Amino acid sequence: MEEKRNLNIDIQSLLKVVVQNKASDLHLVSRSAPQVRIDGKLRPLAMDALSGSDIEYLCYAVITDSQKSELEENRELDFALEIPNIGRFRGNYYYTMNGDLAAAFRIIPITIPSLDDLKAPSIFKEIVKREKGMILVTGPTGSGKSTTLAAMLNEINLTERKHIITVEDPVEFVHQNNKALFSHRNIGTDTKSYARALKYSLREDPDIILVGEMRDKETISIAITAAETGHLVFGTLHTNSAIQTINRITDSFDGGEQTQVRNMLSVSLTAIISQSLLPKIGGGRLAAHEILINNNAIANLIREDKVHQIYSQMQLNQQQTGMTTQTQSFVKAIRANLITKENALRYSTNLQELTNVIGA
Repeated sequence: MEEKRNLNIDIQSLLKVVVQNKASDLHLVSRSAPQVRIDGKLRPLAMDALSGSDIEYLCYAVITDSQKSELEENRELDFALEIPNIGRFRGNYYYTMNGDLAAAFRIIPITIPSLDDLKAPSIFKEIVKREKGMILVTGPTGSGKSTTLAAMLNEINLTERKHIITVEDPVEFVHQNNKALFSHRNIGTDTKSYARALKYSLREDPDIILVGEMRDKETISIAITAAETGHLVFGTLHTNSAIQTINRITDSFDGGEQTQVRNMLSVSLTAIISQSLLPKIGGGRLAAHEILINNNAIANLIREDKVHQIYSQMQLNQQQTGMTTQTQSFVKAIRANLITKENALRYSTNLQELTNVIGA
């Protein structure tokens, strides 16, 4: 690797630029100037291109020796970074094909937003009052899942005396104890895996458990069991709709286990919130939601493996159920002049239906 140049920047100053520009992410990739993501779009900073050794010099300055060893052994590293008077960030280091180190940082707001701040649907305040069950917030990377979950836990913190255990890789939002008591756990430093943390959390007297990501069969299985046995479980999956989420969960299990999993899920599931983050007219981004709320009809369809019928069930009696589809959320936002038709079509997971409704 070539010798590093004398740099007049550091990670702290770059992340300060992120905050000042209200960007969400910072990217450092060799042979490119640092780039930031503003309103969903990457923009290069007015700086020289960085070399791989430049990036290594910048990035090694903010991690520990043990993190350096982990990075060099595993070729990637997830961590959280808090810089006084600037902010808190989720960092990821990784190597690219040419052997150069690269980095991505995402800002984590220190002030945790409320559901009102997010203009979240009113049903969110109702479902977080449940004593047990499983609430899943899904969507692609960068769709605001962590922010929505943080606001939900914040609502509980303001109103309920509950013990909340969060298991994340890494911990993003750090809640201050108000009425609730928080135990935050990092994968890698505080526990070895999601599955192990979940298994032992059941002995730690939690009322509520947040699983940062439901990655594998074992984690999903323990989460469903925890929801069945009297805990309120929050989790995320990288799925784009309620139906896709249910299928992803059942498909994680062998064929012979799927009937039992469907039975358990039909009982333990509370809600699936599938979130999209779209560019707003005039700047900023809008969170649009598809919301499934489990009821007797939905539970029967899950149990009987008729998941394909759930979508039509979600469209019935919505005033009473609190459910909505992605298409309905997009149409409402278009009519309120919050998003363009073009962006709605671009982000839609049900393109034909949306096209039929808006006449594009």
